[in-house]
Amino acid sequence: MNLIRKTGIIFACLTLLILITGIYLYKDYQRFKQTSLNVSQEDVLIIDRGQSFHSVLNQLLDKKITDDAGYFKLLAKETGLATQIKSGEYQLIDNLLPEELLLLLSSGKVIQYSLTLVEGWHIWEVLNAVSDDPVLIKTLSHDQADTLMQQLGLEAEHAEGYFFPDTYYFPRGTTDKEFLIRANKRLFDVLNEEWEQRDEGLPYQTPYEALIMASIIEKETGHPDERSEIAGVFVRRLQKDMKLQTDPTVIYAIGQQFDGDIRKKDLSIDSPYNTYKVKGLPPTPIAIVGREAIHAALHPKDGKTLYFVAKGDGSHYFSETLAEHNKAVKKYQLK
Repeated sequence: MNLIRKTGIIFACLTLLILITGIYLYKDYQRFKQTSLNVSQEDVLIIDRGQSFHSVLNQLLDKKITDDAGYFKLLAKETGLATQIKSGEYQLIDNLLPEELLLLLSSGKVIQYSLTLVEGWHIWEVLNAVSDDPVLIKTLSHDQADTLMQQLGLEAEHAEGYFFPDTYYFPRGTTDKEFLIRANKRLFDVLNEEWEQRDEGLPYQTPYEALIMASIIEKETGHPDERSEIAGVFVRRLQKDMKLQTDPTVIYAIGQQFDGDIRKKDLSIDSPYNTYKVKGLPPTPIAIVGREAIHAALHPKDGKTLYFVAKGDGSHYFSETLAEHNKAVKKYQLK
């Protein structure tokens, strides 16, 4: 009887000890969940593709973001987030709680970097910007523009004009190939959308021809309100079987050796891009173009003007006749 009594007392004590320990562990676990991690706004956490939760936890321990490995495992299992963690680069913030960190790592809201492609850039300028970007992973031969489309797996012979100027955001781990394919897709999304709403009677057989015209418009003027008027001049010249006679195509034919001045001899160079000698559009775009230039090419301004000359302030004087144009040239160019 005495032995049974002692056994009961021991059992009761063990039960009480387990209960007290359980209560303590429960409260300590709740304390862990409500205690901010050891992070600051400068802390960045990089999760590699295929990285396991165990590896991520070791990373948190190594960085001394937490020292409660057991509780962190328990929380990850309780929330079901252990298997939801996504790769990428995450910006941590002050006062971040353990569950908030798990939610962040499973959200995919990684740090975004940006690169801007500018309207009017040539392909070598696009490639230089991509090559110089410190975040994009380099997989392409950036000095071989002639083979770029083949490297990208895109069906086009020439890369000029095939990318849309915009500011693109991307996470660390993005390749230069992924970036350019995205810019190419964006171009055709815009071009096809604008093509579907084009004016009737235009001298283009394909959206690509409209893109070529848009690139000339892009390089001719920086004044948004002049784009449609310049488009009107070029469209009427095409319709009348006149040469376009536009300087930007000659400059493109000269290439990177262009020193800023067009000389009389340049207007007679033998090139399919020399619109002073060759009728019609050049064989490819001469730059990347924005939506506004594409829209202008597909919605040219009505009128009778066939000529224009730069006034020296970025704008142009438009003329209907050659005589009027020659007077404008004397006034604005030969003064």
